[in-house]
Amino acid sequence: MRTAWRVLSTHRDLRLVMSAGLVSACGDWILLIGLLYRVYAMTGSTVASALTLLSAGVPQVLLGPVAGVLADRWDRKKAMIYTDGLLAVGLLPLLAVHRPSDLWIVCLVLVWEGAVQQFFTPSQQAMIPRLVADDRLVTANALSGQIGAVARLTGSALGGVLAALGGLSAVTLADAASFAISALLLVPIRADGRPARTVPTGRRLNVLLTDLRAGSRLIAHDRTLRALMLFALATSVGEGVFATLITPFVEHTLHGTSRQFGLFAAAQAVGGIVGGLLAAGASHRMPAARLLGYGALAFGATDLAIFLYPLGYVALWPAVVGMILVGVPGALGAAGMTALLQRGVQDAYRGRLFGTLGAIQGAAVLVGTLAAGWLSRPLGIIPVISIQGAIWLAAGLAALRWLPAADRRTPDRIPSSSVRTPPDPAVSCFPEVS
Repeated sequence: MRTAWRVLSTHRDLRLVMSAGLVSACGDWILLIGLLYRVYAMTGSTVASALTLLSAGVPQVLLGPVAGVLADRWDRKKAMIYTDGLLAVGLLPLLAVHRPSDLWIVCLVLVWEGAVQQFFTPSQQAMIPRLVADDRLVTANALSGQIGAVARLTGSALGGVLAALGGLSAVTLADAASFAISALLLVPIRADGRPARTVPTGRRLNVLLTDLRAGSRLIAHDRTLRALMLFALATSVGEGVFATLITPFVEHTLHGTSRQFGLFAAAQAVGGIVGGLLAAGASHRMPAARLLGYGALAFGATDLAIFLYPLGYVALWPAVVGMILVGVPGALGAAGMTALLQRGVQDAYRGRLFGTLGAIQGAAVLVGTLAAGWLSRPLGIIPVISIQGAIWLAAGLAALRWLPAADRRTPDRIPSSSVRTPPDPAVSCFPEVS
């Protein structure tokens, strides 16, 4: 706890970024809980829920790498502020949704939100290493995850209540307001948001393609980055399954209401808050790769317990307790994963790394979403949603086998000369880790 407080109290810009993230994430959870429940209530279809999530995921797949390249060229602070404004305005058409035939509006808005969001996340993730020293990076990422957990706790509970009292209009206005406040909090940041690189000359399309190829080549030839991307690919398939089936799991399997669904979703945040504090304190005691591996193992085992116990006992409270417990390893693993990625490349390449990560995760979520939407009908909810826990167990074992050497890497290993020239030599600057 003291480590986390020390980092926050001595890093003003980090406090501003965390505050902005807390506000906007609260709004996102309010909208997500309200939207998922409202769509399922209007249609009664898991396929409709899958299509809703699909609408938000497609832009992530198509635009993720491009957005990452631009995050390595734009002022990252300004990019975050402008995207917050565009996200707020883009939500307003949801106010016109009142019946199942309006589902197309929901899909259209989610396509827009998903597209614009791709220009925020790589900028934010690439900016954090500029705000703290490398030995505080895991702590900063743990705090970021903890704030996400607080937002999940607050936003999920509010989302269930607002959806029940004010419908989709209430959750829409709440999320739009959160983006506006987030943008205002980012304005006073003093840290330079411009990437540490000189933009190559030439036609814009050629430069963009060159940067895209450099990012892909970097990942393809680095063993640690490949392992992290495969980890994200596998676990994101599981997250797509979970996101699609969690509403019918609570409503049909556990016989929960809309308010109980909000409580269920918020429960994991309680464990995430505790896990964030543990991760912040463990940054000097446990390597990031082990945080990731052990966190994934515990996450998968707890998830399986949550999904399988209704086979013998149907009640909501064990699932709520399980969601609290699963938040702890989830926070630990997320802090380790983000730190490994941020340390794996120099500042000039971080944007495209996280952009590519977003595209991989988006594609995997789409696969999991579509599979869950169609397989849950013939196989049932419990067998399909349990796939998520099994995937996390396998991913945790793989991480412990392949990633421990990554903690011996030093950040920013690309020589400065390779940043100013076409990035073909980047491969040789990232030797494989044995």
